[in-house]
Amino acid sequence: MAIFVTQVVSEHEDSAISSAIELLRGGNLVAVPTETVYGLAADATETCAVQQIYAVKGRPSNNPLICHVSGPEMARAYVDVPPLAEKLMARFWPGPLTLVLPRRVDANIAAPVSAGLSTLAVRCPARKSTRRIIEGLGHPIAAPSANPSGRLSPTSTADVLAGLGGNIPLVIDGGDTEEGIESTIIGVKEGKLYLLRPGTVTVDEIADATGETVYDRDEGEITAPGQLASHYAPNAAVRLNATEPEDGEVLIGFGAITGDFTLSLSGDLREAAQKLFKTLRAADAAGATTIAVAPVPMHGIGIAINDRLKRAAAPRTA
Repeated sequence: MAIFVTQVVSEHEDSAISSAIELLRGGNLVAVPTETVYGLAADATETCAVQQIYAVKGRPSNNPLICHVSGPEMARAYVDVPPLAEKLMARFWPGPLTLVLPRRVDANIAAPVSAGLSTLAVRCPARKSTRRIIEGLGHPIAAPSANPSGRLSPTSTADVLAGLGGNIPLVIDGGDTEEGIESTIIGVKEGKLYLLRPGTVTVDEIADATGETVYDRDEGEITAPGQLASHYAPNAAVRLNATEPEDGEVLIGFGAITGDFTLSLSGDLREAAQKLFKTLRAADAAGATTIAVAPVPMHGIGIAINDRLKRAAAPRTA
């Protein structure tokens, strides 16, 4: 694996966009900010570049990637877009919603992006600098979270450097991410909607936008990113639904349970999502062998927070 002196360039600098495009065209990887988490971007049409994502992250080859597009028009060149998907694009793009749709037979997307599936996950990010990179490149970027596979997702440049520094040539610095957790993923199949990964766009919002029921996916087969049982994990073990710490534990609180750290003193679920990975990192740095986490309500965005926490607490695969 190549060793780099990883450069950090602010998204506001004139050279940031052109440098990122030049590196992507050369088959390199670039870490880019989005409103959810930082992404590890490659030219989605170049097989060797996409394979580098799997190698640098240590990502299982059966775990598909998200194609980030500049908007619905670019998406239509790579996936079939049924009416329900059109409604969701019109309501939530650009933004933290990924759609898993049938891949067009003429789609010029590297095979490893789909990990052997007949579908393709597409999203239009809200961060303008990243959309400018996609527009300048002229086709999608494949961009999973910019961190070693299975570990805590990065919500700042410092997080990216801690996990991948020296393995990539460039990080575009966009400050802290706004949403704090990965996008909601919705599958559209045979006129029905399926929740493949919860995020800050909630099931209720999806149902309101379409007038349709959103079904849970069948467990088992991996059909979208973020479905591995063990994922989003700190170094320490994680214990859930804790009201007080046990000996040697660090407690992350929520609402009335204050703890050593807190996701939100006021019990605000959106704030808790924005701070989730940052707070888990801080608790991990405190050195305890176990991080205890207070209960988070299982509704709205709380469903997505609990999904991440459940996977962080799962038995580790490595």
